[in-house]
Amino acid sequence: MKLSLVSIDQFWEDKKLNLDLCKKYIQNASSKKLDLIIFPEMTLTGFSNNISLIAEDFEKSETIKQFSNLAKEFNISIIFGVVVEDNEKALNKCLFIDNFGNILSDYSKIHPFSFSGEDKFFNPGNKLSIVEFKKFKIGLTICYDLRFPELYSSLAKECDLIINIANWPSKRVDHWNTLLKARAIENQIFVAGINRTGKDGNKLEYIESSKIFNANGEELEFEKDKKMKIYNLSKTYTNEFKKVFNTINDRKVGFYKEIL
Repeated sequence: MKLSLVSIDQFWEDKKLNLDLCKKYIQNASSKKLDLIIFPEMTLTGFSNNISLIAEDFEKSETIKQFSNLAKEFNISIIFGVVVEDNEKALNKCLFIDNFGNILSDYSKIHPFSFSGEDKFFNPGNKLSIVEFKKFKIGLTICYDLRFPELYSSLAKECDLIINIANWPSKRVDHWNTLLKARAIENQIFVAGINRTGKDGNKLEYIESSKIFNANGEELEFEKDKKMKIYNLSKTYTNEFKKVFNTINDRKVGFYKEIL
């Protein structure tokens, strides 16, 4: 599977400018015959609690419609973030759309980031999201979810790759790098993190930190094209690695349930 992680510098709460930017990367990825392109959290707005401005009706979402059309036009699957209305609050979502424009998965962030007040504006999701794509089983997560290993262990029971789309500030980027690596090692799978760059409307800064780790905790090599990192993933490495050193079989799940 050939995929691209795109670390865009998101325009603050400006859906049109961000869509125009994303389209350029989608067109470029398509020209390289990639299977999948992945963008950061809240792709067309940057991370914002201003739900009265950015939240959309899921069934009528222009953001979803636009990405669906781009997927069909450029024959490429897309993962992106969008905010949708949910009663008096909203849901922070990650969508996986295939190259025919169909929604393969619709994940709502399970852990709103209370430190930033996200929980006051966003309801938590309550379902795991796993997609079958190009012989991979892929789990979807969003930003703060990365700090909760239980979620990743649950996904890893089925997944070969877990993806996290984020707006993770540079002042905590060491945590980001460490946690991505840890989630890959402890679950013996690929873990991909897609983070934004630049500065947002709250003056938080972000640095280039999108990457993929393998089951041994090694950061994968990539081809660089502007803000795109291009990878070619194969399940062969993970399968061979687990044949030699498999920690998953030694888990004591029953005991963990008693103490957690």
